[in-house]
Amino acid sequence: MPVGAIVHRFETVPSTNDAARALALQGAAHGTAVLAKEQTRGRGTKGRAWHSPAGLGLYASFILRGPGGGALPSPHLIPLAAGLAASDAVFETSGVECGLKWPNDIVHGGRKLGGILSEGVSGGAGGDFAVVGIGLNVGHGPDDFPADIRAASTSIRIAGGRAVTVDALWTALCGALDRWYNVLTLGDKEKIIRTFESRPAFPRGSAVRVETAEGIFDAEYLGLDAEGRLVVARAGARTAALAAVLKLERIS
Repeated sequence: MPVGAIVHRFETVPSTNDAARALALQGAAHGTAVLAKEQTRGRGTKGRAWHSPAGLGLYASFILRGPGGGALPSPHLIPLAAGLAASDAVFETSGVECGLKWPNDIVHGGRKLGGILSEGVSGGAGGDFAVVGIGLNVGHGPDDFPADIRAASTSIRIAGGRAVTVDALWTALCGALDRWYNVLTLGDKEKIIRTFESRPAFPRGSAVRVETAEGIFDAEYLGLDAEGRLVVARAGARTAALAAVLKLERIS
């Protein structure tokens, strides 16, 4: 079934990811989606809140399953595939070109325009699945963001793109996510990784600050390895590739 063929639409939900997870645990099919006009407790990665005011953004979550209901294909690459889909949809509908910051931010002009939250579940009554949340800022003006994130946030409207409706963006997003997830199920990890690298939020060689569970350090951004992990040089030496990072930001 194509992604977005079944859609549960809400005026308001606490979290589209939580709503989609509940449906998946009940056996909802691959491609089932939850779309809301507002989230009251929207979530980003690492437990951060996602600002989701009514009528200004696209707030959606998708249930993705493996071929034939089997294991998920390369779960660690699902956020990258979703980021590619989101950037495709934004450009297709508005003309705004977005960069991708590993592993789950969509940016424009150094500011965050959208984000991905991918949460996987293995086993249990609902089988194996991932719930992929995608939030995109569409009609926000500068004053529509809370003061603490205003300087770091942007929207399609602020970026100066063509006027776009959430419905048009939604249609484009479903098609793009279906295409990129099919690439993943066919096993073409390299296409996912290299295309993601071709849309960088910042170029190779940038100085970055990396926060992991072990601490914070400054390094040089070197891109991704063949498994889609972050590679940086610390103190002039190539480090082991990083699969889990709490925060990544450019410092020069």
